[in-house]
Amino acid sequence: MKYSESVYQTKRWKTREVKVGDVGVGGDNPVRLQSMTTSSTQDIEATVDQIIRLADGGCEIVRVTVQGKKEAEACEGIKNTLIQKGYTIPVVADIHFYPPAAMLASEFVDKVRINPGNFVDPRATFKTIEYDDASYTLELDRIRETFGPLVEKCKKLKRAMRIGTNHGSLSDRIMNRYGDTPLGMVESALEYAHVCRELGYHDFMFSMKASNPLVMVQAYRLLVAEMMKLGWDYPLHLGVTEAGDGEDGRVKSAIGIGALLLDGLGDTIRVSLTEDPWLEIDPCKRLKAYAQNYQGKGTVPFIEKERNIREIKRRFVRKVDPLHRDGSVLIWGEKEDGIKGDGFFNGKEVMTENETYPVVPIEAFEGSAIVYIKDGDPSIWLKLLEYPAYFIILEMTESVLHQGRHFFEWIRESKLDLPVILVGNYPISDEDTVIHASAEIGALLADGLGEGLVLKTNLAKEKESSLAFNILQGCRMRATKTEFIACPSCGRTLFDLQEVTQKIRAKTAHLPGVKIAIMGCIVNGPGEMADADFGYVGSGREKIDLYVGKECVERGIYYMEAVERLIELIKKHDRWIEPKCLTEMV
Repeated sequence: MKYSESVYQTKRWKTREVKVGDVGVGGDNPVRLQSMTTSSTQDIEATVDQIIRLADGGCEIVRVTVQGKKEAEACEGIKNTLIQKGYTIPVVADIHFYPPAAMLASEFVDKVRINPGNFVDPRATFKTIEYDDASYTLELDRIRETFGPLVEKCKKLKRAMRIGTNHGSLSDRIMNRYGDTPLGMVESALEYAHVCRELGYHDFMFSMKASNPLVMVQAYRLLVAEMMKLGWDYPLHLGVTEAGDGEDGRVKSAIGIGALLLDGLGDTIRVSLTEDPWLEIDPCKRLKAYAQNYQGKGTVPFIEKERNIREIKRRFVRKVDPLHRDGSVLIWGEKEDGIKGDGFFNGKEVMTENETYPVVPIEAFEGSAIVYIKDGDPSIWLKLLEYPAYFIILEMTESVLHQGRHFFEWIRESKLDLPVILVGNYPISDEDTVIHASAEIGALLADGLGEGLVLKTNLAKEKESSLAFNILQGCRMRATKTEFIACPSCGRTLFDLQEVTQKIRAKTAHLPGVKIAIMGCIVNGPGEMADADFGYVGSGREKIDLYVGKECVERGIYYMEAVERLIELIKKHDRWIEPKCLTEMV
């Protein structure tokens, strides 16, 4: 089905421009690329070296962690050294828990990032606390009293600000009133935004980060919906926090960031990987380029049809063989031994281990079969109302996302409960395949549209299968391996996070459905434990605390010994299986 550009063409949601140093964010500017240093901010030489390497690789804005006044003072040396070396890349101070550090750092940096969950409020205790309207108002007054001076200083010095909500570090006040939810994330940010506006300060932007891509997408959509109601137009910084490393980290980041970029939302992005920071820039570039090219296909505004703003719900579908209840992967091509999947699809048949099912093009569909829809329009789709079908294989050649949404709107209105397997055709480079498939197919699956996927790529079949299962897991559908929630490291981390992450992954990657959080420090630790079964959290120099859920159960363990203690903890809670059992679990 061809789509009229006059009907479906929508440009990026237009935000105001906020200047970060000499770099404009929002407005008519392109999507800006960001990263964060992992060196100690007090080590000026090492931090400058990392920033230069990032800038040379295409990073346009860089963030450094500022825990206290010593790090804030070091920002002056970092900026001066960069200027002496001919680099004008804007530097952002990342602040948690300590407002005086923000006040001092604002004298030297181009932008200050504050976390509304911990800038004024103490670290969350996750206890039930009763707030009546009067006590809640007093809490808001305390925010104005503490946060107001920073706003005034940033306004005077013409510094930008990011109000950066993290799902893992909401305050007790927010969680007790709104829950640990996307709505709570938005309300947390708005409390601080109202203070900025009351003081006549508008050089700020928002972020709504979470390690769960679905929570992240919902939070940004809710925020934009609220800004539209209020008549606001502040820029958006997009990111999935603690995404992890390797393909897993790129898939989760592309699902969350891509779903928003392809809807025209987002002004600056960071792909947070547990890898060297300069390795984050390549997936950023690929996401940006893909979103730019996608606009030529026409983007539908996210707000249209109130697209799952409040809650993502998977549609009810009938259970049919050979599909898996939590999401299916079909492998493109003829049947091969040793390739993990629920079946193979060659365009004419779906072949499973024991059965072969005929696949009929929708144009010729007149009886019970799997139906293959390639584009088409509702006048042809009506055949689905006339004849029984097992399930649908859907391939949209212009725009999997926007054509796909049109089809799912039709199938919902037609009250059909047929499962739909999405086809993604990506005859491109391996690196682009990971980004494009995760962003486009992931955007539909994350909205609860589709019951599985089949990828047509240049990847080896093993990699194609791995990517497909990673997309299902990233969309919180089917867990076929351990999920790692791993932060990207920064100057607060006091052990080798990359080394530890690889060691934990090597020993525990065979535990389907188990979520393990690996955190460099306590900033988001307990909060992100809410989405993890077990946590490995830095608590001091080479010291680790271990968590079960949000509860700290062991403290102060030497970081290399803590990996084996983590495994013992998993076994103690009956979540361990021997590696040889993996094939039986999938």
